[in-house]
Order: sequence, then C-alpha cells, then structure tokens
Amino acid sequence: MDANVIYILWKRQLIRYSRSKSRMIGSIAQPLLFLFALGLGFSSVFQQAGQGNYFQFLTPGIISMAILFTAIFTGIEIIWDRQFGFLKETLVAPVSRLEIMIGRTLGGATVASLQGIIVMIIALLVGFVPQSLLMIPVAFAFMFLIATLFAAIGTAIASRLEDMQGFQLIMNFIVMPLFFLSGALFPLAGLPQVVGIISKVDLLSYGVDGIRSALTGVSYFGFAVDFAVLGVSTAVCLAIGSYLFSKMQI
Repeated sequence: MDANVIYILWKRQLIRYSRSKSRMIGSIAQPLLFLFALGLGFSSVFQQAGQGNYFQFLTPGIISMAILFTAIFTGIEIIWDRQFGFLKETLVAPVSRLEIMIGRTLGGATVASLQGIIVMIIALLVGFVPQSLLMIPVAFAFMFLIATLFAAIGTAIASRLEDMQGFQLIMNFIVMPLFFLSGALFPLAGLPQVVGIISKVDLLSYGVDGIRSALTGVSYFGFAVDFAVLGVSTAVCLAIGSYLFSKMQI
C-alpha cells in the first residue's frame, strides 16, 4: 500500500476544507444552535430538578453531532467528483482503489474531527469544564473513531449512488435517527425497552458515551465497551466501504 497516495488524497480533503469558509461556518452552525439553545436553556431546569448540569451532559453529544454530520456527508464529494470527471481521472491512475478510498475517508474523518474540536473549544469558552485535561486526548481518539466510522459509511453509500439529491435524502433519513437515539440529548438509563434496544444498536451511542466518559467521567456502557464497539465497527465499515468503492462503475 502506497502511503504517499493516501497522504495526497488526505491532504486534498483538508485543502478543500480550508478554502471553503462558508462550509466551516455552516457545518458548525446547527451544533452550536443545539448547544446554546438546549444546553444553556435547559441547564437551570435540570439543576432545579436535581439532575445535575445539563450543559455538561449535552456538550459531548453536540460534539458528536458536529462530527457525524460532517463525516457522513463527505460521501457526497464522491458523487460530485464523479459528475465532474475528477473521480474518473483518479481511478484510472496506477494506484489501487483501496488506497483511494482510505485516503478520501481519512481526509473526511480528519475534517470532521476538526469540526468536533472547534465545537469543543467554543463549549470550553462558554463554561464547559472537562473532568481532567489528561483525558482530552482520549476524547480526541473517540472523535476520530466516530469520524472514520461514519465517513466510511458515507463513502460506502455514495459508491452505490449517482444522484446527489438521492444521497442527501438517504443521509437525512439515516442521520437524524442516529443522532436523536444516541443519548446525545438525553440519558440512556431508564428509557422504554424498545427505545433502549434501538439505542444499543445505534453505533453513535457508543461514540457519544465514549466522549462523555472521557470529558465528564459519566458512562453508560463503560469505557472499554465503547472503544471495542467503535473499533470493530470502524474496521468492518472500512472493509465494506472499500469493497463497494472497488466495485463502483464510472
């Protein structure tokens, strides 16, 4: 496997991101709206009810939201490049499709992780307090796992589609349930049985729980379970995404 090919495609994703200021702002606008409207708005209500600080609880979920939305929608760039001919030029180059897929996925995951870090920095500025500065790198590791997982899923789905509107509709149908049932906005403990089962199947739940465990010390599944599920799921989705990408017709 040629690391230079992967690096070049990874770097291309970062350059495209750095040159699109509107993309930077637009992709964090919705997470910040949730963070301020819900986090600051309901914090006093939770404190009065004796449920702790809701802003502290919510912040890891909103960080995960920013990563999820950015990562999974990186797949649309495949459709965009296919329509404008860049993908064809890439695929006829003397490099393997696996290297192309990994480079694009890692680039998208890095961009999504940066979005999550930006949201976390803003949260720190307005009052979020992590349990330990030493655990912040662990939170970064969970962010990158989430980003890689859902960038791979987005790539896999985009490899089977040719229409950008169709991709956006499918992604919206997938993303919103993933987010709302992940425990990002509410605790997973005490949920109705059906909702609890769905939340345990939702892979984002383990990412949210992992970041929350690292930043606040509160965990539902357990730190080891979160890391194991995310690690295995990421490896499987990368394999599936690589296979579907290799079968893509131009």
